[in-house]
Amino acid sequence: MAKRQVVVIGLGRFGSGVARSLYNLGHDVLAMDVNDDRVQSMMGQVTYPVSGNATNETVLKELGVPDYDAAVVAVGSDIPGSVMACVLLKTMEIPYIVARATNELHGITLERIGVDKVIHPESEMGVRLAHNLFNPNLQEYLEMAPNFGLSRMKVPPQFVDKSLKELGFSSPRDKYGLAVLAIRRGNDVTLNPDIDDRLRSGDMLMLAGRDELLERLPS
Repeated sequence: MAKRQVVVIGLGRFGSGVARSLYNLGHDVLAMDVNDDRVQSMMGQVTYPVSGNATNETVLKELGVPDYDAAVVAVGSDIPGSVMACVLLKTMEIPYIVARATNELHGITLERIGVDKVIHPESEMGVRLAHNLFNPNLQEYLEMAPNFGLSRMKVPPQFVDKSLKELGFSSPRDKYGLAVLAIRRGNDVTLNPDIDDRLRSGDMLMLAGRDELLERLPS
């Protein structure tokens, strides 16, 4: 993966997590917040932790932000500040801008000013919780389209030592009506696994299909 320069604005739980993850992936990360305590807490966890106001164009330019490859605006409750920061980043022609939205109207506003990707973490977390609530084996859910998504499933005991074909995963027209995209076994990932592959305890399945079919999987 090529090393990139990324500015992360807003160091709450969401922003600090993104900043740390990007840094751990080997990127140069400038992490900004107006809260000095939050900035201090990021010392040693990002490349450049900086206390500053991202709605101030002079501050952004002095930090060299116009030369960065991407920006993540993770400001929480300050919606005007979030929008203003995104407008400034757009005028600086940052190639890729991701922003967190706190509600639907905020998200629509961000999209209209040209933010490349808008994230609704609270809403998305709610959707994932709803899908996982009654099946502890479904560990993640990602909506790809209305009523269609991807789920990561821990292999239940009744699936162990059985093949995908025996279990009814040979095709989307089979028993469960789902496609098995991959099997993860430890650090190894098998894409488009063979229908005769047998599952082991601890395996993870990546499944794709309609929501009502994912919800029918055994818990």
